[in-house]
Amino acid sequence: MRVLALGAALFAACASGSDLPPYDGSVALGTWGGDNSGMIVSDTAMHLHIGCTFGDVSGRIPITASGNFDVTGNYMLRAFPVQVGPTVPARFVGHLDGKDLTVTVTVNDTVEHQTVVLGPTKLRYGTEPQMGPCPICRRPIHTRGTSRMAHKVTIS
Repeated sequence: MRVLALGAALFAACASGSDLPPYDGSVALGTWGGDNSGMIVSDTAMHLHIGCTFGDVSGRIPITASGNFDVTGNYMLRAFPVQVGPTVPARFVGHLDGKDLTVTVTVNDTVEHQTVVLGPTKLRYGTEPQMGPCPICRRPIHTRGTSRMAHKVTIS
């Protein structure tokens, strides 16, 4: 009876952990969705939408042992309904907790000569972004991922 109970407990533990994003020291490849936000991660870039704005980071986003990240990239503050202006420098700071990722973007708006803070926004791995009136950019690509299988994600 004890062996059966132990087996059931191990099965439950493994099953409950299987829905976590794969972890290889970086933000997991795939789609992360939130309320009025969405993020698409490939093995070459990260693309984040918050409302009618979007930003990009080149390469993978490394996660520290405590679940934090702090990277630089570019941001488009005036993206919808008509994209206006150049992308401007931005800092993406966040924290990963299981399937949940919290991100704050600090944008150095060199056009308007001001600092703009977007977020924090909460995203969940494997969840479709709920963007409201502003669409998320999508283009299918294939990534290598952490296993031999290729993953199909979308990115702009």
